Amino acid sequence: MMAEAERLLEFDKIVRLLASHTQSEPGRELAQALTSLDDDAAVQRSLAEISEVVKLLLHSKGPALGGLSDLRSTLKSLRAKGSWLDAEALQAVLSCLETASACCRYFRNHDDVPQLLTHVDRIDPLGSLAATLRSCIDNNGEILDSSSNDLAAIRNEIRTLRNRVRQQLEQMLSSDQLAEALQDRIITERNGRYVLPIKANFKGKVKGFVHDSSASGQTLFIEPARTLEKNNRLQALRREEQQEVVRILQELSGLVAEEREQLLVNQEVLAHLDLRSAAGRFSKSYNGQVPHLVDEPLLDLRQAKHPLLLFDPAGEPVQDQIIPIDLRLGENGKVLVVSGPNTGGKTVALKTAGLLLLMLKAGLHIPCHPDSRVHLFGRLFADIGDEQSIEAHLSTFSGHLVRLRHILDQADGDSLILFDEAGTGTDPGEGAALIIAAIDDLRERGSRVLLTTHLNLLKGYAQLHDDVENAAVEFDRQTLRPTYRLHYGIPGESGAFTIARHFGLPDDILQRAESYLGRGEQEGRELIGRLNDLVKTLDAERAEAAQQLATARSERNKRKQLLNEIEQQRTKLLDKSLRKGEQLVREAEREVKALLAKAGRSERLPEQAEVVAAIKDVGKKLEQKKVAPAPRLKALKDVKPGEVLHVPNLKVDGEVTQVSGSRIELDVQGKKLRLDAGQLEQYEPRRYATRKKRATIKKSVSRERFEPRLLLVGKRVDAALPELERFLDDALLHGVDEVEVVHGSGEGILRKAVRESLARHGSVVAFHAAGPNQGGDNVTVIEMRAK
Repeated sequence: MMAEAERLLEFDKIVRLLASHTQSEPGRELAQALTSLDDDAAVQRSLAEISEVVKLLLHSKGPALGGLSDLRSTLKSLRAKGSWLDAEALQAVLSCLETASACCRYFRNHDDVPQLLTHVDRIDPLGSLAATLRSCIDNNGEILDSSSNDLAAIRNEIRTLRNRVRQQLEQMLSSDQLAEALQDRIITERNGRYVLPIKANFKGKVKGFVHDSSASGQTLFIEPARTLEKNNRLQALRREEQQEVVRILQELSGLVAEEREQLLVNQEVLAHLDLRSAAGRFSKSYNGQVPHLVDEPLLDLRQAKHPLLLFDPAGEPVQDQIIPIDLRLGENGKVLVVSGPNTGGKTVALKTAGLLLLMLKAGLHIPCHPDSRVHLFGRLFADIGDEQSIEAHLSTFSGHLVRLRHILDQADGDSLILFDEAGTGTDPGEGAALIIAAIDDLRERGSRVLLTTHLNLLKGYAQLHDDVENAAVEFDRQTLRPTYRLHYGIPGESGAFTIARHFGLPDDILQRAESYLGRGEQEGRELIGRLNDLVKTLDAERAEAAQQLATARSERNKRKQLLNEIEQQRTKLLDKSLRKGEQLVREAEREVKALLAKAGRSERLPEQAEVVAAIKDVGKKLEQKKVAPAPRLKALKDVKPGEVLHVPNLKVDGEVTQVSGSRIELDVQGKKLRLDAGQLEQYEPRRYATRKKRATIKKSVSRERFEPRLLLVGKRVDAALPELERFLDDALLHGVDEVEVVHGSGEGILRKAVRESLARHGSVVAFHAAGPNQGGDNVTVIEMRAK
């Protein structure tokens, strides 16, 4: 049935278009025999090779393969004992070898195509054989004089003797004695011998041998007696020439026969490369893509185009804009029921899905968005068109039944079945019931079914089953033209009355027709129409919202980039200012020392030392305030334990201790923190822990609400300070920028110890006593470096 599907979906037209891009007869033969490949791996290899050709065609014309000819019958003839090839056949062998050599040279300059190179590596240009043939045969397929010394000598003697014969004959032509007897003053040739055209009534005036006469008998072609001996010698030399040529041909044929197997390998590879090159050029002509090939039995075609609509009858790309379609089947259900008006694009959608699948299974790129997803179904069945046959006694309905029987006999869980206008050709109710029963059976097998219909029973069937989905083709009621968009989840209206009105049927006829419809059916049609209009409006609003979201994201990225640029500029300016300050400090220090030396004092006064120390202290403070260049951060990729990552929300770094899918465990200042990969950033270049961490007790940071107030009242200093340290770390990890510590007053020992500890803590920006209403000097308010 795959061959039947290829016929119904017009795959042969794709084959003809592909073959038109080949350069050689063997390549064209492969293209014309193209069909579905044996397995998915072969499909993927073909797609990859064609992608490599497309890449080559971006910067070159691809390999030149027009010199390849079919040598199979020629080489087969050499198997017979005593056989040899003529010069024309040997010239064809030479042309193939030169094509092979040129192909190898081409790919030596394009080594970034590994799939194609696996084939090129099998080619052997047989340089020695090619050189021998080239030295013996010219471009016209003639044996050269240089083929052998004997041949050169023979041909040289032939040329010399021929010139002498012609000279003698030219003397006779110019003599007055024969002027009256000559029919024409030319030298001609008969039976390989040079003769003169003599009038028949002057035959006796020229002694010699008559070789021929004109049709009228008025002219005789006579070989004069004086050139007879030289002509005889010429004939003998020509026989010797022919014998030497045959000897050379036999010798060359023997050399070719020795390389018969490699010559066949070369032809096979070059024909394959010609096929792939043709497929690459064909792909470029329709902007072919490679969708994602998936194991799940589904079709998710995005912005797909019917390939045959992209070319005119002559095979040239059309200039008209072809509207793409989006078609999905298998993800939300096993069956997709497409409905809508005639000329609405239902059949185009169905044929597009089927033909693109056939192209993929044959290893060809397809016209769609690269984000499309396609399963390479093992079997494809199609029931499309009217297959009535008078000879076979088949009506339209009988033809559909024959196909349906074949489908039910062979379909399995890896099959895709296409039904166009399912259930037609008989009573609509009975036809729909028959198709529904068949679909029930196919659903049980796990097959995927795509069908088009006008029958309301099939539309209702889709609404009643979770694994069967309706889809309506959108139709512009104003222009009565299809938009080729599919709306999923709702059935389509046939719109027969609307189309009939457009074609000019009288209103009274249409009104009478509508009266024959039941009230319920009329209301159902109107409801479907309103649903389609609503979906169309929602789609437009969704597209507008998507555009606005894309614009907002673009603006956000621009602002983020601008902020980064501003931050980099600020850092550069600050760094420049600090360097200038350091320079001024050094210059001031040198000037002070110079002044003191000039004063000539033998001992440095304490004031002098204080001045120099003050200047050095300013330098140290400038160094401390120097801003280090901001590190470069990026999204995570291939995280390994031991790597240092940045937690932007906490503005801290942590060492990776464990990676589990998208969850990453970090050691942050002795505490374990588990976060999603999206909450972390990676340094560029990467950073890794330089020393082994001290063993710590694993303790996950509490995800509960953090209490920003710590009670230390009544605790000893040695117990309170470790608890304070843990409290501050927790505050840092939770991003809290202000906390309080209640230590009481007492003798002030604990308060003093707490504040001394805070003064040394790197993450504390400032601290102070609480206000009078918040506890006064009994409470210390701490500002953290959390933001």
